[in-house]
Amino acid sequence: MLKEFKEFAVKGNVVDLAVGVIIGAAFGTIVKSLVDDIIMPPIGALLGNVDFSNLFLVVKEGAKAPAPYATLADANAAGAVLIKYGAFANTVVSFLIVSFSVFALVSQLQKLKKAEPPAPPAGPSDEVKLLSEIRDLLKK
Repeated sequence: MLKEFKEFAVKGNVVDLAVGVIIGAAFGTIVKSLVDDIIMPPIGALLGNVDFSNLFLVVKEGAKAPAPYATLADANAAGAVLIKYGAFANTVVSFLIVSFSVFALVSQLQKLKKAEPPAPPAGPSDEVKLLSEIRDLLKK
């Protein structure tokens, strides 16, 4: 069983998949930072200094402290039940960026595949050519 697993694990597709997952996770972290630190702050500034990561609705007040809560951290510390729609907005923007990036990558790969000229048809091998020449000589 260990031998079968080793054969499976060293196949090229498994290694490629592992590399893809690792790169994808790193890319997701970069996109999250892009959204949280670069894209959403200017949008929030245009909308009147809104911090999207700090937008929430209180569903149920916390047992430790009553509403209103000034920040998301205060609401979480109080144990309140929340709908964190600001964090959701950040996640949606992150998803859109990742999906657009994947779409762009796939479309470029498709263009590269179409741009490759088709392989020329394989002609007869050297052995076949040699045998044909020998046959032609024998016929004479």
